Amino acid sequence: MKLLILFRTAITALRVNILRSFLTMLGIIIGVSAVIIMVAMGAGAQQQVDNQIKSLGGNVFFVMGSFRSSGGARTAQVVRINEDDAGLIERQVPGVEAAAPYLSSNGQVIYGNLNWSTGINGIDNRSFQVRDWEIADGREFTQQEIQSGAKVAIIGERVHKELFGISNPIGQTMRVKNFNVTVVGVLAEKGQDARGEDQDDVIFLPIKTVRNKITGVDSTNPKSVRFIQVSAYDGEDMDYIEEQMRELLRQRMRVPANADDPFRIRNVSEMIATRAETMQVFNTLLAWVASVSLVVGGIGIMNIMLVSVTERTREIGLRMAVGATPIDILRQFLIESIVLCGAGGGIGVLIAYLFVFLGNNYGIGAGGVIDTQVVFLSLGFSALIGVFFGYYPALKASQLEPIDALRYE
Repeated sequence: MKLLILFRTAITALRVNILRSFLTMLGIIIGVSAVIIMVAMGAGAQQQVDNQIKSLGGNVFFVMGSFRSSGGARTAQVVRINEDDAGLIERQVPGVEAAAPYLSSNGQVIYGNLNWSTGINGIDNRSFQVRDWEIADGREFTQQEIQSGAKVAIIGERVHKELFGISNPIGQTMRVKNFNVTVVGVLAEKGQDARGEDQDDVIFLPIKTVRNKITGVDSTNPKSVRFIQVSAYDGEDMDYIEEQMRELLRQRMRVPANADDPFRIRNVSEMIATRAETMQVFNTLLAWVASVSLVVGGIGIMNIMLVSVTERTREIGLRMAVGATPIDILRQFLIESIVLCGAGGGIGVLIAYLFVFLGNNYGIGAGGVIDTQVVFLSLGFSALIGVFFGYYPALKASQLEPIDALRYE
């Protein structure tokens, strides 16, 4: 009961100087909210990385030919890889699940009086396995359609919405550049990739169709492709697979031992994870900086509590005169300090939740994932600061002599 009375007394004392109390809490408010927001941003970045890796289909490599540079700019692809390279990698490199060749372009697609500019990719059905991409409606290409270069298409969810709205596109005819294709499938929604590009804004055609109708046939390398996307089985050694692919392609291209690779291999999962680690280090640094503001806020609270003890010396003397013990006085001022820090911590938590909510839903503020454990740790730390920095002023108040306190002017 006595503890409840002390809490009421502390709240009353703080309400008397509400502006000063709020300014005192400001350091704690900023520190707690900053710590939670920084940790939430780090957790959000990690979640984004996990989603991006998942959207790519797990352990993925990109194999590309080399390019000619002119004045520091990349101009034309000199060494082009081809469909046979994809088959070779899939058959001869241990741990490889599938290798899918790609031809890529972009252009206008038209349905009725609607048109949309999108990415146009030439693939075979191995791409769905590599990317772990599901068909939401319709079907994949048949082997006959792939071999003959049939005029059929599988469209992404974004293209579906832009051209067909809520209607079913399966069996409908749309125009791709200067020829008509029949829609045979709709891809399940994927979202953004690691570069922030919309993976659903795409249409897939058989690779032979894109080569014959859009990109043209390379007379020196008729089966050339833009790149090969390779997926490995879970748990495989990615470095070993990359080295095996490199050796296989060098042998196939008859590259001299001392010459550079005329191709490039990119481990996408590793690139994304490296970027995430960099962001995590940066966010951790910011969280430590934010923690300093908590300590600064605690020093501010100690300063204000010392001022409060001086201002209320006669009140302390009066309380002691009517029976309050030194331990009662110590508890009173200590509880005032804890209430200040606790209220500041609570407001800081609310601000952090608001920032993260606005960031996740409206692109305003900081997006991320708030860990409840971090919230409770921040609140506990702010209360601990109240105890630590409030103890000395409270101890000073409890050591006053009643007669001297009553005489204080």
